[in-house]
Amino acid sequence: MSEILFDEVPSLDLADFTSGDEGRRARFVQQLGNAYQNIGFIALKNHGLSDDLTERLYAAVKKFFALPDEVKQKYENPELAGQRGYVGKGKEKAKGFNTGDLKEFYHVGQELSGIPDSDPIKAEYPANIWPSEVPELEEVTLEAYRKLEAAGKQVLRAIALHLGLEETYFDEKVKYGNSILRPIHYFPIENPDQVPADAVRAAEHGDINLITLLMGASADGLQVLRRDGKWIPITALPEQVVVNVGDMLARLTNNKLKSTIHRVVNPPRELMHTSRYSIPFFMHPRSEMDLTCLESCIDEQNPKAYPDATAGEYLNERLVELGLKKA
Repeated sequence: MSEILFDEVPSLDLADFTSGDEGRRARFVQQLGNAYQNIGFIALKNHGLSDDLTERLYAAVKKFFALPDEVKQKYENPELAGQRGYVGKGKEKAKGFNTGDLKEFYHVGQELSGIPDSDPIKAEYPANIWPSEVPELEEVTLEAYRKLEAAGKQVLRAIALHLGLEETYFDEKVKYGNSILRPIHYFPIENPDQVPADAVRAAEHGDINLITLLMGASADGLQVLRRDGKWIPITALPEQVVVNVGDMLARLTNNKLKSTIHRVVNPPRELMHTSRYSIPFFMHPRSEMDLTCLESCIDEQNPKAYPDATAGEYLNERLVELGLKKA
């Protein structure tokens, strides 16, 4: 299995796992594990997002990003380290890069009204920020958030089984987790000569979180770095979302599951004036989750690769690296 070099991201059907048929479930778990031990990405259908919801979400997102920059900036709060609301053009940079990415985005987190007052996690999260110019953005992003969170919980259950853990291992760890829905606009570049030579839509990076569920992955530009050093394009059918392993899951599994480096490259010069949109859902656990490497993933050939840390500690470290938070 580990010798396979995929030319494309494997396609899986979440209905196989949720069907109740033990054979289909087992096959899904095996295929998921094979993909995540190798390339770290899958394309997933039957994830719960309807065509209607997807269309309404993209319409609202495009309407917001079409607003003048000075209007969008009303919804940017630097004190939140980019965790809620708008983050302006070029503000985020990948780890190890000094040049900001050619993108702007909007962050939606857990809606506080949905968290019981008795849960101490509620005090950790800022309130969501909603633009008055696009009132429909609130309802449609929260609906998509809940659908993607539910699909993510099922994928994590399959991952738990693959790792030999209880199926529900992740359930409480991601309950009211610090997950983020991030509509992204890779904005048009009218004059390519005016941007830094090393500026790209999204420089090569690994995701911070447990898993990422990505809508809108098929537009040209998204690429994943294969083990042999070759960049391959990530494509998904319209009814699929791309689901990849993040760094937190790689840490927990001592790199048994791969958080694979990926990037969004610039289009050809003649298409730089066009927009590109994508909407990832970054599935985070609660801040207190222990990311200490699982004992079952440590052996003589694979010694423990990471120091112990909680999810909250690791997230804070990465936000500083991304330039969204001061050390």
